[in-house]
Order: sequence, then structure tokens, then C-alpha cells
Amino acid sequence: MSSSPIFFRSGLLLLLSILFLLTLAPTPSQSAVSSIDLGAEWIKVAVVNLKPGQTPISIAINEMSKRKSPVLVAFQSGNRLIGEEAAGLTARYPDRVISHIRDLVGKPFDYMKSYIESMYLPFHLVDDSRGGVGVRIEDGDVAYSAEELAAMVLGFAVELATVHSKGRVKDVVITVPAYFGQAERKGLIQAAELAGINVLSLVNEHSGAALQYGIDKDFSNGSRNVVFYDMGASSTYAALVHFSAYNAKEYGKSVSVNQFQVKDVRWDPQLGGQTMESRLVEHFADEFNKQLGTGFDVRKSPKAMAKLKKQVKRTKEILSANTMAPISVESLYDDRDFRSKITREKFEELCEDLWEKSLIPLKKVLEHSGLKVEDVYAVELIGGATRVPRLQATLQEFLGREDLDKHLDADEATVLGASLHAANLSDGIKLNRKLGMIDGSSYGYVIEFNGPDLLKDENSSKFVVGRMKKVPSKIFKPFSHNKDFEVSLAYEGDLLPPGVASPVFAQYSVSGLTDASEKYASRNLSSPIKANMQFSLSKSGVLSLDRADAVIEISEWVEVPKKNLTVENSASGSPNISAEGGPKNTSEESIDGQQTDGGSSNTSNTSVNEQSTTDLGTEKKLKKRTFRVPLKIVEKAVGPGMLSKEAFLEAKARLEALDKKDAERKRTAELKNSLEGYIYATKEKCLTCNILFDALLLNQLEALKELEKISSNQERQSFIEKLDEVQEWLYTDGEDASATQFQEKLDLLKAIGDPIFFRFNELTARPAACEHARRYLSELQQIVRGWETKKAWLPRERIDEVLRDAEKLRKWLDEKEAEQKKISSSSKPAFTSEEVNEKILDLQDQVASINKIPKPKPKVEKPVKNDTASSSSSEETNTTSSEDSQTSETSESSTPEEADSEPDVHDEL
Repeated sequence: MSSSPIFFRSGLLLLLSILFLLTLAPTPSQSAVSSIDLGAEWIKVAVVNLKPGQTPISIAINEMSKRKSPVLVAFQSGNRLIGEEAAGLTARYPDRVISHIRDLVGKPFDYMKSYIESMYLPFHLVDDSRGGVGVRIEDGDVAYSAEELAAMVLGFAVELATVHSKGRVKDVVITVPAYFGQAERKGLIQAAELAGINVLSLVNEHSGAALQYGIDKDFSNGSRNVVFYDMGASSTYAALVHFSAYNAKEYGKSVSVNQFQVKDVRWDPQLGGQTMESRLVEHFADEFNKQLGTGFDVRKSPKAMAKLKKQVKRTKEILSANTMAPISVESLYDDRDFRSKITREKFEELCEDLWEKSLIPLKKVLEHSGLKVEDVYAVELIGGATRVPRLQATLQEFLGREDLDKHLDADEATVLGASLHAANLSDGIKLNRKLGMIDGSSYGYVIEFNGPDLLKDENSSKFVVGRMKKVPSKIFKPFSHNKDFEVSLAYEGDLLPPGVASPVFAQYSVSGLTDASEKYASRNLSSPIKANMQFSLSKSGVLSLDRADAVIEISEWVEVPKKNLTVENSASGSPNISAEGGPKNTSEESIDGQQTDGGSSNTSNTSVNEQSTTDLGTEKKLKKRTFRVPLKIVEKAVGPGMLSKEAFLEAKARLEALDKKDAERKRTAELKNSLEGYIYATKEKCLTCNILFDALLLNQLEALKELEKISSNQERQSFIEKLDEVQEWLYTDGEDASATQFQEKLDLLKAIGDPIFFRFNELTARPAACEHARRYLSELQQIVRGWETKKAWLPRERIDEVLRDAEKLRKWLDEKEAEQKKISSSSKPAFTSEEVNEKILDLQDQVASINKIPKPKPKVEKPVKNDTASSSSSEETNTTSSEDSQTSETSESSTPEEADSEPDVHDEL
């Protein structure tokens, strides 16, 4: 791998930053970006936000204040539930809760149906028209595609980021497993588009972890090979990453720049924490069947299996820290409780074959890279399943190390590293610390051309894009052909994404080449017609055919004016054109002449040439011309393809309707809670005699007396009755009321209660505000006297204005206090504490603005020179000039009193 500055300038480096080195770019609306770690079981969201008071990079928490949310979508009673809300239905309605949503995207139906059944998941999979997966929900009439379900989860994640950052977040980076193929990657990007999300890039999970590992380290003292071993819920991978540094010029100085390159990655897409849990589920299911003794298999009960799997997950977590763990499930099946226990030794025995399988990805990485265990600097563990003690012991034994490296957060390293990548790709954030990143394609690809009369030559009709090809990359392939053809993209070799049966994942029909060939067939072709193909391997790892052109080169004899190429013309300054320059056309020759000669000489030479070539006739020269004709590209569907334009728009409309319905449901729930909370909070202020009081006051009797002042018995009794009436409605007819109805009831109660509470608060707040105002008016007199003695330069008119406003405020207070004494405390007050505070604040602002007026700079006079050697007339003239100059300066910079003073005072200077 090259580490020269050329590599830095090539655009492959991604400039990344640690938290304290992020700086805000000029566009605040683009300052918040997000990364989403979409796992098989959990989703984590990190936000890069540089607003004041916000942590630069942080994890967005959900409504339960948790740092990760379950990847679940449920439909219940016409409502859609996502995350924690959906998790609450898992045990009661397992057939209505959809899981493994990430793995549904881009997978064939048969493969996913078999997998879902093996996990005892009862939701209803359907085969959609594209050969992919859909899920039919509870009513049986609606089926959502995998992309729609993924869009729901991604939209939920962005909503968490938006709430966390207190601003709209639309730009995200999404992590994906290395084994994700083309269909999965394109499907996930389309799912994000359905959710209205702009995907800056998909990034492999191991690259996110490598970014988090290397961003705060210095590799200038030596490179290192690091293996990232990740066992998550459903898959395992081992990635070999080489970290190093190189010197580059920056602002004229030599600086060391860190970089890393992913050398290789290997995986097992069916080995993870859920695989271990499945062994426990089978063990306890057999045990319960024996206890039941009826011959019934509990595996046939979806509810029982959902309850059992939930408890098994907890049992496995306990075994990671203890040698024995209990399991207890109430009413597992047929009102029978299930209680048992298991030792860590028994658990390890149940998973005996998995320990050796867990080493396969690591062994393959080392084998294909040619490295030995001793050549690996560190093996970093990430992923929740790596906490299993036996797995760690197996890795330690293979590596021959007493301790494994655990410098990264096993759950959050990937999403935090991806957030650095998101910050680098965004337009609103500038990054200072640099870490170069080169990732590669997890699969190799074969690009093949097929068409009439196309020779089946390995060199012309097929070429290979090797595995670990760096991304992003542009790939160009020209080949000679003159008829329309087809292009197929396929995976190389036997390494295929999970569930994929055919290696071909894309086909294109390229047309227009036949028409172009026929159009130019009668012309003198200087070379066979070619088709130039441009492919791209995007930064998200998606391979596509971007452009196709027909290239036609024609040689034609054209008549051009003869030129008098004589020695005289050459000697007189004309360009010397030799026979070697013959192939150049006339326009090229004239351009060369213009570039050689200056402006005036060029004009004279041109006139001479025109005269010398007059009446010389014409001659024929051979001229080459190249034509590029864009060809039409049409992609054909292969396997679980993308949603069509019509299906995409229909899906987007359905999601928007669901989002609107969810927003209304949440608003209804919030208003219902607000109404219920208002009723209870108000009733807590009631005594048995139905008189309101402030529970915060220590002396309740005094509070009662004050409340009697500001409200009548009838007013209080009427309010209590209205509270009881609304409370009864809330738990009867209002159980299924709309948000509008809850808002109306809340407004009704506040219209009665708020004036009472306001008058009660004003009993103490208004006198306190008046006392504060009068105290400040007294202090203002002292402030003004201090100005007059210590700040004589302050403008008198400004001081007088403040004093006038203070006097107006004093009179206003006197009038309002007198008016308030004449009206009842239960009536609308004559003035409020807020009005008093606002007037005082306005006056304080005036005083502060005057107090900030700086003292003028002292006047500096220029010295007057008296020349004794000069004549008396000259001395008088100089004196007059000096006086005039001093008078001019005085009029500009000094006060009027100073301007009238005699200039003789300054003679001593």
C-alpha cells in the first residue's frame, strides 16, 4: 500500500476527527449528522452535533432512556409500534411482532422462510413479486415489503437522533455487515430513501470499529496489524486491518498522517449469540416437555416459545458472570409454570461444536493474508456475544495470549466510529485530526459482455474486479464491437452472500451501438468501432454500470488552402512547418502559430501569409475525427430486485400515512396524560372542606385564608365539581377520545382554574415585585450621583432621560397600588408582577447602556516650534499658522470651553 502524498491527494483519504477536535462549519442547519448501527437484534444511533451545550458525539437514547433499541415492528389494533413499544407485545402477541428486519432485506423468500421457522418466529412471511420477502400483518389484507419495514426502523432511528440533537437530522451513515451483497446494500439504501433519509454512505461494520480504534492513536513510530473480532446476535466476522503513518506536506510543513487499510475480512453469517441461545431454548423445551408429560411439544406454541426465548436470553447473560443461572417462566403453557437451572459447564457442553466454528473466520483471515499469530499486534473484541467466557478462552488458547484486547466498547464502538465517517462526509462539519481509510469490496466480481458476433475471448468479453478492490473506484473497459449487447455482473468464484443461489446479480441491455455503426459505416473508419464502458464501485460498495459510449474514429480527406512554404517566408518570421507536421490539420497549425507569436507580430505575420497564399489554390489533407455517441442502458431485474418506481411511490405514501397516524396517536396519548395529570395535581391542592391550598406552604392555615381572599366558596366548589365531572368522563366515554377532545377538556378546566391560581400567586409575587422596583429606584439615585462625581463625561441628556423614566415608573407604581387596594382580591388584578418586572428590566437596560459609555481619549496637541534665528516677519507668520492649526484641532477634538482658551497656554510645548 502506498503511503505517499499522492495517495493523500487522490481522494481516498477520509479526514476524520475525535470529539474535541470537531469544529463547526458556517452552515448551522447542516451541523447535525448521524450514524446508525442497524444490527439483527439491536439498533444504536450516534449523533454528531456541534451546537452550544451539546456533546459533540453522543449516543441518542430512546424513550426508555436506553442507549440501544430492539429492532422490532408490531401492528396491534390498527396501530404501528416500533422499538420498545413493540417489544412489550412479544410475549402476548408474538405473531404480530416482526423481527430480524435487517436480514429480510435483499434475501430470497425460501432462504428467509427456512431461517424464520428455525427461530420459532410466527409472523407471516409472503413471497413478493420480485422474489423477495414481505410480511403480512394482522388483518391479512396488507403486506409490507422488507424495504418498507426497514424504512420504519430507520425512520425511528432518525427520530431519536432528531430529538437528541434538538434539530432535524437527515444525513446519515448506516453500518452493514461485510457479508452484505449487492441486493442487501441497494435494498437498504432504498429503504432509507423511503424514510426520507439521505444516506451519505454505507460503511462496513469493521471499518467503523477501526475508525474508533485508530482515531486517537499515533502510528508514526511503527505500523501494526490489528484483528477486529466481532460476534453479534446473528453473525461473526474477523477483519484484518493494517494501521500505519506517512509524511505529507501541510501548510509547508511535514506532518505525520495516520491511515489504515482493510486487508481482509472473513465471516460466518449464521454464527452468533442467538445460535447459543437456540441451544438453550432446545434444552429447556425438552425439559419442559418431560415435566408436562402429555406428549405435547411446547415448540408448537408460539406464545410459549416467545416467553421461553425471552427468559433464555437473561439466563445466558447471567452465565457470562456466574457459574450457575436459574430460569423461571410463569404460565409457560397451559397454566404450567417452568422453573429450572443450568450450569455454565452444561451450557458450554451444549455449544461444544460452536467454539471451534468461532475460530474459522480468524483462521481464514490469517491464512489468506499470510500472517502468523505473532504478526498480529492486537485482537480487539466487539459485539455482545464476545462476553461469553468460553469464547474468550477459545480465542486466548488459539492466539497463545493470556489476555485479549478490549479497548473498545463492545456495543458502541461501531456506531461511534461510523459517526466520525458521517462527520467527514457531511458539509456542515470541518475535521482537524486525520485518519486515512481504505476499505475494500468483500466480494470479487466478474463483468461479462454478451451479444451477436461477440468473440468469447476471456480478454475481450470478460474481466474480473478482484476481491478487496478499494472503494470507491471507477472502472473503465473498452472493447471493439459494432452491435448492441448485454452486460452481466456476477460474484466471482464460490463466495456468495447468504441465501444467494445464482452468482449473477445484475444485467444490463446496451443499445444504440448498432445504429451508430450503421450511421458511420459508409465513412472511412480509421479503427474498429469501440464501446467504452464505465463502471463504478461506490463508497457504499455497490457495483453498477454508469455509462456506455460508442467511439468512432474516422479519417477523411478535406480541402484546405495551400500555404506558400518558402525559405523567404520562413526567413521573414513565418513559422517553420516541416513535413513531420503534416498530419496536423489547418486549425491546429494556426493555433500553434498563435501560441508561439506575440500579439502585434502575429497580426503582421497573418497579413503577410494571407498575401503570400493568395490565389495559390487548395490541397487535400487527411484529417482524423472522433465521435462519441452515448448508448442507452436498461437494467433488467435479477433476483430480489429494487422496488419499481410505482411500487416505491405507493410504499412511500403508505409510510407517510402511518407516520401521520403515529404522530396523532402520540399526541393523543400526551394530551390524555396532560389532562389526567392536571386533574390529579389540582385535586392534591384540595382539603376535605373542598378549599384549595398550596401544599408547598408550611402554614396551610395562612394559605387557606389567602385563597379565600382570591376566590369565593361558590367558585371553588364549582371548580371541584367540574374536575370530578371531567375525571369521570376520562375513564368512561373519554377512554377512546381523540386528541381534540382531550385538548378541549383541558382548556375548559384551565379556563376556570388558571385565573384562580394566577391570583393566588400574585398575592405574594406582586408585592415582592413592587418592593424590588422601589428598592431599585432608590439605588438609581445613588448611581446617578456616582456618575456626576466619577464619570463627568457621560451625556447629561441621557442621564436626565433615565431620571424622567424612573419618575414615571414611580408614579405608575403609586397609581396601580392605589387602584389595586380599591378592587377585590378575587377580581382581575389592576396590574401584575410581570408588568412591574418588565418595566424595571427596561430601566436597567437604559442604565447599563449609559454606564458602558467609555471615557474619551485625552487631547494630544502638536508642539509649536519657535525659530529664534528667523526674522520677526517670519516669526509672526509661523505663529499665525500655528495658531490656525491649533484652532482647527481644538474645534474638532476638544470641548467648546477648551476651544475658546488662548493659544498662549501651549507655548511651553
